[in-house]
Amino acid sequence: MSDDSGSGYVTGGEYSRDSNYITDRITADGSGGWPVEAGRYRLVVARACPWANRAVIVRRLLGLEGAISMGMCGPTHDERSWTFDLDPGGRDPVLGYERLQEAFLARFPGYDRGITVPTIVDVPSKQVVTNDFGQMTLDLSTEWTAFHREGAPDLYPEKLRDEMDEVMQRVYTEVNNGVYRCGFAGSQDAYDQAYARLFTALDWLEDRLTGQRYLMGDTITEADVRLFTTLVRFDAVYHGHFKTNRHKLTEMPVLWAYTRDLFQTPGFGDTIDFPQIKEHYYVVHADINPTQVIPAGPDTANWLTPHGREELGGSPFGDGTPPGPLAEGEEVPADHGPGGIGHR
Repeated sequence: MSDDSGSGYVTGGEYSRDSNYITDRITADGSGGWPVEAGRYRLVVARACPWANRAVIVRRLLGLEGAISMGMCGPTHDERSWTFDLDPGGRDPVLGYERLQEAFLARFPGYDRGITVPTIVDVPSKQVVTNDFGQMTLDLSTEWTAFHREGAPDLYPEKLRDEMDEVMQRVYTEVNNGVYRCGFAGSQDAYDQAYARLFTALDWLEDRLTGQRYLMGDTITEADVRLFTTLVRFDAVYHGHFKTNRHKLTEMPVLWAYTRDLFQTPGFGDTIDFPQIKEHYYVVHADINPTQVIPAGPDTANWLTPHGREELGGSPFGDGTPPGPLAEGEEVPADHGPGGIGHR
Protein backbone atom coordinates (compact mmCIF):
# COMPACT_ATOMS: atom_id res chain seq x y z
CA MET A 1 0.00 0.00 0.00
CA SER A 2 1.38 3.38 -0.98
CA ASP A 3 1.18 6.50 1.15
CA ASP A 4 2.85 9.90 1.05
CA SER A 5 5.97 8.85 2.92
CA GLY A 6 6.51 5.65 1.00
CA SER A 7 4.78 2.44 1.96
CA GLY A 8 2.85 0.69 4.64
CA TYR A 9 1.04 -2.57 5.12
CA VAL A 10 -2.13 -3.89 6.73
CA THR A 11 -2.06 -6.93 9.00
CA GLY A 12 -5.16 -8.08 10.85
CA GLY A 13 -6.90 -4.98 9.51
CA GLU A 14 -4.44 -2.61 11.18
CA TYR A 15 -2.19 -0.27 9.19
CA SER A 16 1.53 -0.16 10.01
CA ARG A 17 4.01 2.28 8.49
CA ASP A 18 7.13 0.84 6.85
CA SER A 19 9.78 2.70 8.84
CA ASN A 20 12.88 1.02 7.42
CA TYR A 21 14.73 4.20 6.43
CA ILE A 22 18.32 4.97 5.41
CA THR A 23 19.65 6.24 8.73
CA ASP A 24 22.90 7.91 7.61
CA ARG A 25 23.40 11.33 9.19
CA ILE A 26 25.09 14.52 8.01
CA THR A 27 27.09 15.77 11.00
CA ALA A 28 29.32 18.71 11.82
CA ASP A 29 32.28 16.41 12.47
CA GLY A 30 31.56 14.18 9.47
CA SER A 31 32.03 11.10 11.63
CA GLY A 32 29.55 9.08 9.62
CA GLY A 33 31.14 9.96 6.31
CA TRP A 34 28.79 12.82 5.48
CA PRO A 35 30.15 16.16 6.72
CA VAL A 36 28.11 19.34 6.96
CA GLU A 37 29.10 21.32 3.88
CA ALA A 38 27.24 24.24 2.33
CA GLY A 39 26.13 23.62 -1.24
CA ARG A 40 26.87 19.91 -1.22
CA TYR A 41 23.42 18.48 -0.50
CA ARG A 42 19.95 18.78 -1.98
CA LEU A 43 16.80 18.35 0.07
CA VAL A 44 14.10 16.69 -2.05
CA VAL A 45 10.54 17.25 -0.85
CA ALA A 46 6.92 17.42 -1.96
CA ARG A 47 4.62 20.12 -0.67
CA ALA A 48 1.81 17.57 -0.41
CA CYS A 49 3.59 15.33 2.11
CA PRO A 50 3.35 16.17 5.84
CA TRP A 51 6.64 14.43 6.63
CA ALA A 52 8.46 16.44 3.96
CA ASN A 53 6.63 19.61 5.01
CA ARG A 54 8.46 19.37 8.36
CA ALA A 55 11.83 19.63 6.63
CA VAL A 56 10.65 22.52 4.44
CA ILE A 57 9.54 24.47 7.53
CA VAL A 58 12.66 23.74 9.60
CA ARG A 59 15.00 24.64 6.73
CA ARG A 60 13.16 27.94 6.32
CA LEU A 61 12.97 28.79 10.03
CA LEU A 62 16.72 28.19 10.42
CA GLY A 63 17.62 30.11 7.26
CA LEU A 64 19.40 27.21 5.58
CA GLU A 65 18.21 28.03 2.05
CA GLY A 66 21.68 29.19 1.02
CA ALA A 67 23.38 26.10 2.44
CA ILE A 68 21.00 23.35 1.30
CA SER A 69 19.19 23.60 -2.04
CA MET A 70 15.68 22.20 -2.38
CA GLY A 71 14.15 20.07 -5.11
CA MET A 72 10.39 19.82 -5.41
CA CYS A 73 8.46 16.76 -6.54
CA GLY A 74 4.92 17.02 -7.83
CA PRO A 75 1.91 16.16 -5.68
CA THR A 76 1.31 12.67 -7.08
CA HIS A 77 3.43 9.58 -7.55
CA ASP A 78 3.07 6.05 -8.82
CA GLU A 79 4.12 2.77 -7.21
CA ARG A 80 7.75 3.36 -8.18
CA SER A 81 8.59 6.83 -7.02
CA TRP A 82 7.94 10.51 -6.55
CA THR A 83 8.64 12.40 -9.78
CA PHE A 84 9.90 15.87 -10.70
CA ASP A 85 6.96 16.71 -12.94
CA LEU A 86 6.81 20.34 -11.79
CA ASP A 87 10.22 21.08 -13.35
CA PRO A 88 10.82 21.97 -17.01
CA GLY A 89 11.12 18.76 -18.97
CA GLY A 90 10.10 16.79 -15.87
CA ARG A 91 13.69 16.68 -14.55
CA ASP A 92 15.20 18.09 -11.38
CA PRO A 93 17.47 20.93 -12.63
CA VAL A 94 20.31 20.05 -10.22
CA LEU A 95 20.25 16.26 -10.15
CA GLY A 96 19.00 15.72 -13.69
CA TYR A 97 16.66 12.99 -12.47
CA GLU A 98 13.07 12.35 -13.55
CA ARG A 99 12.40 10.20 -10.48
CA LEU A 100 13.65 10.37 -6.93
CA GLN A 101 14.09 6.61 -7.21
CA GLU A 102 17.18 7.24 -9.37
CA ALA A 103 19.07 8.73 -6.40
CA PHE A 104 18.31 5.62 -4.33
CA LEU A 105 19.35 3.24 -7.10
CA ALA A 106 22.55 5.21 -7.71
CA ARG A 107 23.72 4.20 -4.24
CA PHE A 108 21.82 0.94 -3.72
CA PRO A 109 21.29 -0.70 -7.16
CA GLY A 110 18.84 -3.26 -5.80
CA TYR A 111 16.96 -0.88 -3.50
CA ASP A 112 13.45 -2.26 -3.00
CA ARG A 113 12.05 -0.26 -0.07
CA GLY A 114 9.90 2.84 -0.10
CA ILE A 115 11.13 5.85 -2.10
CA THR A 116 10.17 8.55 0.37
CA VAL A 117 10.29 12.28 0.91
CA PRO A 118 11.98 14.11 2.48
CA THR A 119 15.26 12.78 1.14
CA ILE A 120 18.70 14.39 1.21
CA VAL A 121 20.85 13.69 -1.85
CA ASP A 122 24.62 14.19 -2.19
CA VAL A 123 24.85 16.40 -5.29
CA PRO A 124 28.40 15.43 -6.43
CA SER A 125 27.60 11.70 -6.50
CA LYS A 126 23.84 12.14 -7.06
CA GLN A 127 23.30 9.41 -4.45
CA VAL A 128 20.80 9.32 -1.61
CA VAL A 129 22.25 10.12 1.81
CA THR A 130 19.23 9.72 4.08
CA ASN A 131 15.45 9.62 4.10
CA ASP A 132 15.20 9.34 7.89
CA PHE A 133 12.72 12.20 8.30
CA GLY A 134 12.67 12.08 12.10
CA GLN A 135 16.41 12.52 12.59
CA MET A 136 16.87 14.75 9.57
CA THR A 137 15.17 17.83 10.97
CA LEU A 138 16.81 17.46 14.40
CA ASP A 139 20.19 17.41 12.64
CA LEU A 140 19.32 20.57 10.73
CA SER A 141 18.87 22.21 14.15
CA THR A 142 21.89 20.74 15.92
CA GLU A 143 24.54 19.89 13.30
CA TRP A 144 24.09 22.75 10.82
CA THR A 145 24.42 25.60 13.35
CA ALA A 146 27.36 27.15 11.47
CA PHE A 147 24.95 28.02 8.65
CA HIS A 148 21.90 29.10 10.66
CA ARG A 149 20.69 32.62 9.98
CA GLU A 150 21.16 35.30 12.61
CA GLY A 151 18.15 35.20 14.94
CA ALA A 152 17.27 31.59 14.09
CA PRO A 153 15.19 29.83 16.75
CA ASP A 154 16.52 26.95 18.84
CA LEU A 155 14.01 24.33 17.75
CA TYR A 156 15.49 21.54 19.91
CA PRO A 157 16.56 23.21 23.20
CA GLU A 158 18.86 20.97 25.20
CA LYS A 159 17.09 21.59 28.50
CA LEU A 160 13.74 20.50 27.04
CA ARG A 161 14.87 17.47 25.03
CA ASP A 162 13.76 14.72 27.40
CA GLU A 163 10.23 16.06 27.67
CA MET A 164 10.19 17.08 24.00
CA ASP A 165 11.14 13.59 22.88
CA GLU A 166 8.23 12.14 24.87
CA VAL A 167 5.77 14.71 23.49
CA MET A 168 6.99 14.22 19.91
CA GLN A 169 6.80 10.44 20.22
CA ARG A 170 3.18 10.64 21.37
CA VAL A 171 2.35 13.14 18.64
CA TYR A 172 3.95 10.81 16.07
CA THR A 173 2.30 7.56 17.10
CA GLU A 174 -1.12 8.93 17.99
CA VAL A 175 -1.60 11.91 15.63
CA ASN A 176 0.89 12.07 12.73
CA ASN A 177 0.58 8.34 12.11
CA GLY A 178 -2.77 8.03 13.84
CA VAL A 179 -4.67 9.63 10.96
CA TYR A 180 -3.15 7.02 8.62
CA ARG A 181 -4.17 4.18 10.91
CA CYS A 182 -7.73 5.46 10.57
CA GLY A 183 -7.56 5.99 6.83
CA PHE A 184 -5.97 2.69 5.92
CA ALA A 185 -7.71 0.50 8.50
CA GLY A 186 -8.71 -2.77 6.89
CA SER A 187 -11.44 -3.70 9.36
CA GLN A 188 -14.11 -1.98 11.42
CA ASP A 189 -12.43 -2.98 14.67
CA ALA A 190 -9.03 -1.65 13.60
CA TYR A 191 -10.65 1.62 12.50
CA ASP A 192 -12.62 1.99 15.73
CA GLN A 193 -9.47 1.52 17.82
CA ALA A 194 -7.43 3.92 15.66
CA TYR A 195 -10.21 6.54 15.80
CA ALA A 196 -10.41 6.32 19.60
CA ARG A 197 -6.63 6.64 19.97
CA LEU A 198 -6.46 9.64 17.64
CA PHE A 199 -9.15 11.65 19.39
CA THR A 200 -7.85 10.73 22.84
CA ALA A 201 -4.56 12.32 21.78
CA LEU A 202 -6.25 15.36 20.26
CA ASP A 203 -8.16 15.88 23.52
CA TRP A 204 -4.86 15.66 25.40
CA LEU A 205 -3.35 18.28 23.10
CA GLU A 206 -6.40 20.52 23.45
CA ASP A 207 -5.90 20.41 27.23
CA ARG A 208 -2.13 20.93 27.05
CA LEU A 209 -2.46 23.98 24.81
CA THR A 210 -5.25 25.65 26.77
CA GLY A 211 -2.84 27.41 29.10
CA GLN A 212 0.32 27.70 27.04
CA ARG A 213 0.87 29.10 23.58
CA TYR A 214 3.11 26.34 22.20
CA LEU A 215 3.64 22.66 22.94
CA MET A 216 6.78 23.24 25.00
CA GLY A 217 5.90 26.64 26.45
CA ASP A 218 6.44 30.20 25.24
CA THR A 219 8.30 29.66 21.93
CA ILE A 220 8.08 27.36 18.93
CA THR A 221 10.07 24.14 18.82
CA GLU A 222 10.33 21.15 16.52
CA ALA A 223 7.39 19.64 18.44
CA ASP A 224 5.12 22.37 17.05
CA VAL A 225 6.42 21.82 13.52
CA ARG A 226 5.60 18.12 13.75
CA LEU A 227 2.08 18.65 15.04
CA PHE A 228 1.32 21.51 12.65
CA THR A 229 1.88 19.53 9.46
CA THR A 230 -0.85 17.06 10.44
CA LEU A 231 -3.32 19.60 11.82
CA VAL A 232 -3.08 21.89 8.79
CA ARG A 233 -4.19 18.95 6.60
CA PHE A 234 -6.94 17.81 8.94
CA ASP A 235 -10.05 19.42 7.48
CA ALA A 236 -8.85 19.44 3.87
CA VAL A 237 -8.02 15.74 3.81
CA TYR A 238 -8.10 13.61 6.94
CA HIS A 239 -11.60 14.49 8.21
CA GLY A 240 -13.27 13.10 5.09
CA HIS A 241 -10.71 11.01 3.21
CA PHE A 242 -9.37 9.22 6.32
CA LYS A 243 -12.72 9.22 8.20
CA THR A 244 -11.30 11.14 11.20
CA ASN A 245 -14.66 12.83 11.56
CA ARG A 246 -15.58 13.18 15.23
CA HIS A 247 -14.80 16.86 14.87
CA LYS A 248 -13.25 19.09 12.26
CA LEU A 249 -10.20 21.05 13.37
CA THR A 250 -12.36 24.17 13.15
CA GLU A 251 -14.62 22.59 15.82
CA MET A 252 -11.78 22.10 18.32
CA PRO A 253 -11.39 25.65 19.65
CA VAL A 254 -7.93 25.46 21.21
CA LEU A 255 -6.27 23.39 18.46
CA TRP A 256 -7.90 25.51 15.75
CA ALA A 257 -6.60 28.74 17.31
CA TYR A 258 -3.17 27.17 17.94
CA THR A 259 -2.84 25.95 14.34
CA ARG A 260 -3.93 29.31 12.93
CA ASP A 261 -1.36 31.01 15.20
CA LEU A 262 1.35 28.85 13.65
CA PHE A 263 -0.08 29.20 10.14
CA GLN A 264 0.20 32.97 10.42
CA THR A 265 3.80 32.75 11.68
CA PRO A 266 6.40 33.20 8.90
CA GLY A 267 7.83 29.81 7.94
CA PHE A 268 4.67 27.80 8.54
CA GLY A 269 1.64 28.84 6.48
CA ASP A 270 3.78 30.18 3.66
CA THR A 271 4.89 26.59 2.93
CA ILE A 272 1.35 25.21 2.61
CA ASP A 273 -0.13 24.42 -0.82
CA PHE A 274 -3.72 23.29 -0.26
CA PRO A 275 -4.49 22.19 -3.87
CA GLN A 276 -1.33 20.04 -3.99
CA ILE A 277 -2.19 18.50 -0.62
CA LYS A 278 -5.69 17.55 -1.78
CA GLU A 279 -4.55 16.30 -5.17
CA HIS A 280 -1.99 14.02 -3.57
CA TYR A 281 -4.30 12.24 -1.16
CA TYR A 282 -7.38 12.01 -3.32
CA VAL A 283 -5.52 10.91 -6.48
CA VAL A 284 -2.75 8.67 -5.11
CA HIS A 285 -4.95 6.77 -2.64
CA ALA A 286 -7.11 5.25 -5.35
CA ASP A 287 -7.95 2.31 -3.08
CA ILE A 288 -9.73 4.77 -0.75
CA ASN A 289 -10.98 7.17 -3.47
CA PRO A 290 -11.33 5.11 -6.67
CA THR A 291 -12.90 7.95 -8.67
CA GLN A 292 -9.88 10.19 -7.90
CA VAL A 293 -12.31 13.14 -7.73
CA ILE A 294 -10.76 15.99 -5.71
CA PRO A 295 -13.13 17.85 -3.37
CA ALA A 296 -13.68 21.54 -4.04
CA GLY A 297 -13.72 22.48 -0.34
CA PRO A 298 -13.14 23.40 2.33
CA ASP A 299 -12.91 27.18 2.11
CA THR A 300 -9.45 28.08 3.41
CA ALA A 301 -9.92 31.83 3.86
CA ASN A 302 -10.54 31.23 7.59
CA TRP A 303 -6.85 30.41 8.11
CA LEU A 304 -6.16 34.14 8.18
CA THR A 305 -8.76 35.05 10.82
CA PRO A 306 -7.59 36.32 14.26
CA HIS A 307 -6.58 33.54 16.66
CA GLY A 308 -6.22 35.39 19.97
CA ARG A 309 -3.34 33.23 21.19
CA GLU A 310 -1.18 36.31 21.91
CA GLU A 311 -3.12 36.62 25.16
CA LEU A 312 -1.23 33.59 26.51
CA GLY A 313 2.03 35.53 26.23
CA GLY A 314 5.13 34.07 24.68
CA SER A 315 6.61 34.86 21.30
CA PRO A 316 7.18 32.43 18.43
CA PHE A 317 10.88 33.21 18.08
CA GLY A 318 11.69 34.23 21.64
CA ASP A 319 14.72 36.51 21.54
CA GLY A 320 15.24 35.69 17.86
CA THR A 321 13.62 36.94 14.70
CA PRO A 322 11.26 35.56 12.05
CA PRO A 323 12.69 34.32 8.76
CA GLY A 324 12.79 36.72 5.84
CA PRO A 325 10.93 36.45 2.54
CA LEU A 326 10.73 33.10 0.83
CA ALA A 327 13.65 32.26 -1.45
CA GLU A 328 13.04 32.96 -5.13
CA GLY A 329 11.27 30.05 -6.77
CA GLU A 330 10.10 28.58 -3.46
CA GLU A 331 6.89 30.60 -3.15
CA VAL A 332 3.53 28.86 -3.01
CA PRO A 333 1.32 30.17 -5.86
CA ALA A 334 -1.04 32.84 -4.55
CA ASP A 335 -4.16 30.93 -5.56
CA HIS A 336 -2.93 27.80 -3.72
CA GLY A 337 -2.88 29.48 -0.32
CA PRO A 338 -5.70 30.56 2.01
CA GLY A 339 -8.84 31.33 0.05
CA GLY A 340 -7.33 30.10 -3.19
CA ILE A 341 -9.54 28.29 -5.64
CA GLY A 342 -7.03 26.40 -7.76
CA HIS A 343 -7.26 22.59 -7.69
CA ARG A 344 -3.90 21.78 -9.14
